[in-house]
Amino acid sequence: MKEERINFLKRDFVLGFPAYLGFQADKVDDGVFESRLKIRSEYQQQDGFVHAGVIATIADHTAGYAAYTIVANDFRILTIEFKINFFKPAIGEVLVCKSKVINPGKKIIISESNVFIVSKINETLVSKAIVTLIAVPSVEVM
Repeated sequence: MKEERINFLKRDFVLGFPAYLGFQADKVDDGVFESRLKIRSEYQQQDGFVHAGVIATIADHTAGYAAYTIVANDFRILTIEFKINFFKPAIGEVLVCKSKVINPGKKIIISESNVFIVSKINETLVSKAIVTLIAVPSVEVM
């Protein structure tokens, strides 16, 4: 993948709501996208665990960008649906999401996201999502 495309995807990844949350793009490659989020108290639910909505958001968004790496520059990616499983409560300093395309269709693309919580001593898988996405032609926003 060309450096110019990688830089575009990293910049585009952190616009809008993901920027508000503080997402960061890490690894970008063909069919692969990895991200992270430093945990703040605002992301926790009443028991001190990272809220499921935060985990679902990073899983969905990162999966979409894994799909975005395999389409032409004049296409965008939208989520059609996703399923997420939560394995353990997320308690730690950083969420890391590792996403990859598992079915690279021409129009419908399936990506998988594994979300980990990282603390000073370990990295623990807390969630897995399967995300169905569609590639659509880019349009100018008026």
